[in-house]
Amino acid sequence: MDVLAGIRAIAKENLREDVWHYLSEGEGTGHEQAFADFRLVPRPLRDLGAGHTRRTLVGQSLDHPIILAPVAYQRLFHRDGEAGSAIAASAQGGQAVISTLASQSFSEIFEAARQGGGHAPWFQLYWQGGRDKTLRLLERAQAAGFSTLVFTVDAPIKRASLRLPSEIAAVNLEPDAAHETTPTRAFDGFLAQAPTWTDLSWLRQRCQGALLIKGLMHPDDAQRAVEAGCDGVIVSSHGGRVLPGCATSLKALPAITRRLKARPGNKPLILLDSGIRSGRDIFIALALGASAVLLGRPYLWGLAMDGAMGVARVIRLLRDELEMTMALTGCASLDAIGPHCLAEGGSARLPS
Repeated sequence: MDVLAGIRAIAKENLREDVWHYLSEGEGTGHEQAFADFRLVPRPLRDLGAGHTRRTLVGQSLDHPIILAPVAYQRLFHRDGEAGSAIAASAQGGQAVISTLASQSFSEIFEAARQGGGHAPWFQLYWQGGRDKTLRLLERAQAAGFSTLVFTVDAPIKRASLRLPSEIAAVNLEPDAAHETTPTRAFDGFLAQAPTWTDLSWLRQRCQGALLIKGLMHPDDAQRAVEAGCDGVIVSSHGGRVLPGCATSLKALPAITRRLKARPGNKPLILLDSGIRSGRDIFIALALGASAVLLGRPYLWGLAMDGAMGVARVIRLLRDELEMTMALTGCASLDAIGPHCLAEGGSARLPS
């Protein structure tokens, strides 16, 4: 059993069955196989004496390209909650995105990130059903000091699968805000208030810092988002949790990369979310055009295993694996990684 599989096993033992089921939703939807289908090309005899994994994103210098994805209600998994994830990301020289549905206050999470010595966290925004309520949440997040806004658009409706314990709640939301519903309420319920392209342009005008849009899988949508003023896109299928049968994020990444990198002028940021399970996976995502990746379930396994220390262990594990993969493929920096590092294997096809 590899190390991450062992951490996963401990997490499963530590969590209630219904919480584990909630965390595991979307697994087995092809994301891991999409990465496995690629083969790497070894390149020995390279000079790697000054090798590093540093990357600058939205003006923040990070030690590695691993960003903790926004995940709701993290106190379900450990009492350290979002603060534990934030301090681990910060202490490891990385970054974390804090969910709209966080189970700890903005101030508590920020204090943890500050103690870790890192940058101010990013904030993931769900549309609140209307502009007034969305603006109030945005203003609270900006007042708290969040440095970058991640606007998630791939889950305007989420089917409830877990009844939250009384002590767990989305504590930063207004009392009547709700984001989970049943499929029969979709069109006459929350989807009737889901955001549109016009709302995205409105949000761009009110966002004080960098704005990334999360949940795009088509190059036309990615291009339109950048034209609307987004500083970057996060290619994401929401971990396979929203739309059954959805294409994997990795399959969607090359076409979006080609489209956005062909644009004149400054190149928008491209990140990949969903399916990352190893440093090798991170390497493949970067080779296909991503500047960084969002890590989801694995860090929550670490949180469930040992709180903030478990999260830090997972980040360090994947960073070590990334460095080893870079060394064996002759890449001394992230900028050296590209399609030339990959060979077709299985059903994988390299971008043209």
